[in-house]
Amino acid sequence: MTAHINANPGDFADTVIMPGDPLRAQYIAQTYLTDARCVCNARNMLGFTGHYKGERISVMSHGMGIPSISIYAHELINDFAVKRMIRVGTCGAIDVHHNMSDVIVATGAGTSSSSNRDRFSGYDYAAVPDFDLLRRCWSVAHQRNISTHFGNIFTNDLLYDKPEAMLPALKKMNILAVEMETSALYAIAAQYRAQALSLLTACIFSLTGEEPSAEESQATVDNMIELALETAIYAD
Repeated sequence: MTAHINANPGDFADTVIMPGDPLRAQYIAQTYLTDARCVCNARNMLGFTGHYKGERISVMSHGMGIPSISIYAHELINDFAVKRMIRVGTCGAIDVHHNMSDVIVATGAGTSSSSNRDRFSGYDYAAVPDFDLLRRCWSVAHQRNISTHFGNIFTNDLLYDKPEAMLPALKKMNILAVEMETSALYAIAAQYRAQALSLLTACIFSLTGEEPSAEESQATVDNMIELALETAIYAD
């Protein structure tokens, strides 16, 4: 048990699916897992462990922003022996060719935050996912015909009041989307020798403000969750 996760040793599976929203964690557990039980609820950050197609899987919410996901990722790895984390979250799409019903798989994450520089002695850290998880995800997406975009994203500290030059710069460098957690997740996983991957769905097109309908958004979220779970249990 830690100050932020009131679980017991062994409560978490080796693999944890990580949405930001506690209620989405509950939705995943109730919809996709069998024999799911709540293993933590401190600060209403819900965690569950159950089985997906016979494989033991956990789901744990991580909150919003780099500070929040940094706490939970650190404690899951170091205090609960979690070996891999797959983030399932939302983002603002940047790429004009992106269909908002597609799942974005983050093959790298730049950032405006100083957190990775602080972690990396002031240098710029290349925040990338674990290659084996990425390879599994690519295989699952093609086998199950889940429409995906693989590419770089950007992790920003600010949701509102972004600098005026930011979106044009992201578009110039072919960044697919902007969100608030992935660069930290990748860096923490690398530091502590765990595996991490981030899957995203667009809740808004950042350049125009266009939003998908509630029905379209839920369908894409379900595709993302399915891709994450199938990636977690994929075997060659």
